[in-house]
Amino acid sequence: MPEGIITIAGKISSDLHVSQQPRAKGEALIIAKPRGDRSTLADFRTSGCMKMLFPRSPTPDLTAIMLNTAGGITGGDRIALTARAREGSHLRLSTQAAERIYRAQPGETGKVVTRLSVQDGARIDWLPQETILFDRAALDRQLRVDLTGSARFLMVEPLILGRAAMGETVRNARLTDRVRVVRDDIPVFADTMRLSGDLLEHMARAATGGGAGAMASVLLATSESEAETLLAPVRALLPDTAGASVIRPGLLYLRLLAPDGFELRKTLIPVLQRLNGANLPRTWMI
Repeated sequence: MPEGIITIAGKISSDLHVSQQPRAKGEALIIAKPRGDRSTLADFRTSGCMKMLFPRSPTPDLTAIMLNTAGGITGGDRIALTARAREGSHLRLSTQAAERIYRAQPGETGKVVTRLSVQDGARIDWLPQETILFDRAALDRQLRVDLTGSARFLMVEPLILGRAAMGETVRNARLTDRVRVVRDDIPVFADTMRLSGDLLEHMARAATGGGAGAMASVLLATSESEAETLLAPVRALLPDTAGASVIRPGLLYLRLLAPDGFELRKTLIPVLQRLNGANLPRTWMI
């Protein structure tokens, strides 16, 4: 039956239109503060499908594991996260599992907006697990990071274009991914990636992906000396399909291509452990 046509009491009526409502909405706010030699919660709220878990950890950081109880994101979904690390605190954010971006209805797009704020002497590690795009997915994602003074920020954004082990291919999808980092009100990093159409064909081209089915971006905003010191050991961990540079003082950036999610993790985990200075949240190891 054509979209927008409803059968009532055996008769077809085109006067009633099916409204397209968001399938899921979720918001979360988390603020970390120092207490003694550890970081703890200063404020915390969630609503809708956004939940958080706080595993016990022997380390002094505060680790928060994000959970989307909707089971994934599709067209019309709206997800928002605000996180702040106050001076002297350390907040690590990860996800319980990979986030799945499912098929969207025509004209609908799932939206995810993340706002992170890191005060002088504080640190946030943004360590979500993979985002998996399914065929006909549509996602608009934004990440904005505000740093003050000597704030430290580590980010990874892994992306998988269909699960190779399941024989999945992405022949039609839309993704817009924007990352902005500002330090002391001065923009220091801006990256926008747009993928649209037959992603399998696009990634097969030598100039774009060389047949890769997975990719990741990693960014470390830190002191000039730390970024320079870490560059050589990080490069030593990379395959030929990746590259890393200090793109400006105190900003180390790398991009990685891999044939699938398994090979992507084989490189990402040791790189992130080196940049993180510690093991990743346990959800990464499950």
